[in-house]
Amino acid sequence: MLAVMLPGYRCPQDGARADITTPHWCCPVCRGPWDLDFGVTGPLRPDALPGRVNSLWRYEEVLPLSAPATSLGEGRTPLVPLTGTVSAKLDFLMPTLSFKDRGAVMLAELARRLSPERVVADSSGNAGTAVAAYCARAALPCTVYVPEGTSPKKTEQIRAHGARLEIVPGDREATARAARAAADAPGTFYASHVFNPYFLHGTKTYVYELWEDLGGRLPDAIAVPVGNGTLLLGAALATSELLAQGLIGTRPALIAVQAEAVSPLAAAFHAGAPGLLDAPAGSAVSPTLAEGIAIARPPRAAAILAAVRESGGTFLTVTEEQIRTAQLDLAARGFYVETTGVACWAAVGGWTDRSVVVPLCGAGLKTGLAG
Repeated sequence: MLAVMLPGYRCPQDGARADITTPHWCCPVCRGPWDLDFGVTGPLRPDALPGRVNSLWRYEEVLPLSAPATSLGEGRTPLVPLTGTVSAKLDFLMPTLSFKDRGAVMLAELARRLSPERVVADSSGNAGTAVAAYCARAALPCTVYVPEGTSPKKTEQIRAHGARLEIVPGDREATARAARAAADAPGTFYASHVFNPYFLHGTKTYVYELWEDLGGRLPDAIAVPVGNGTLLLGAALATSELLAQGLIGTRPALIAVQAEAVSPLAAAFHAGAPGLLDAPAGSAVSPTLAEGIAIARPPRAAAILAAVRESGGTFLTVTEEQIRTAQLDLAARGFYVETTGVACWAAVGGWTDRSVVVPLCGAGLKTGLAG
């Protein structure tokens, strides 16, 4: 059990609350994802940062956990210019080669303090590799569910970290259902990057690093690839917190990028809908090179749509050919990035009217070169 009190869970839909030790991985009333009852203990003082640990844990005032035992040195990835207005944050240089380490370390650290019998996760690949690695660091038994067709290099990495791998027939939604059924077993901690809000408080450090590296400001826009929306919602959290602390004057626009083949959020956004549109009966998810964002029914859809609208941002989509071209173009510039991670460069790489940062959020070794 926990030695100290940690922020509790709160359902944004019906206001239900639960202690952090709850066996419920989602709201027991509506079955929706939890938010976190958490307020920053700051303000974060820029002059206090230079002497701190060179990882995301340097932002201790704004994190719901501190003094981690599971850290692998995640965070503080380089920010480099690509054009006169577009810069890239190299999150593929994380310990497990993707940005998912930012949230996975939070889940593993929380699980370590709760001491479950087992940890369960589901993923299209990168979140699973990250949870497997950090559970290995925390000496926690871990099972990762992935859909059939997941990149072999990702499944190999999951196994290498000692996690048990469950390959589920069908798509990403079928995988999530299988993991959630397992998550209901007694003694299980569901390390869900979608349902557990601690993950979002890890991904928000992406924006705190931008703010620090840009000398206490943010770009005009922040582009992020969106499937389940964990990086985008983390970015929204960070910009809200920075604004509330008086550390920025305005929020940057959040530019959400989806593959045209699987773009339910983009469709809802441009239709002016507050949530996902009804899918036609019998419809199936189309194949896409951007496997990491091929999510047909993201559970936090309403929050994602609201965050983009509140920021003055928009949704953009990219074709499979644009993804192929963008991957080769980045490789020609020296960056070998997986196919999901090039989506934002494909969408906004030609912008010249405002400053924008794109995440290169997964290494090319994860998927190989697009055919």
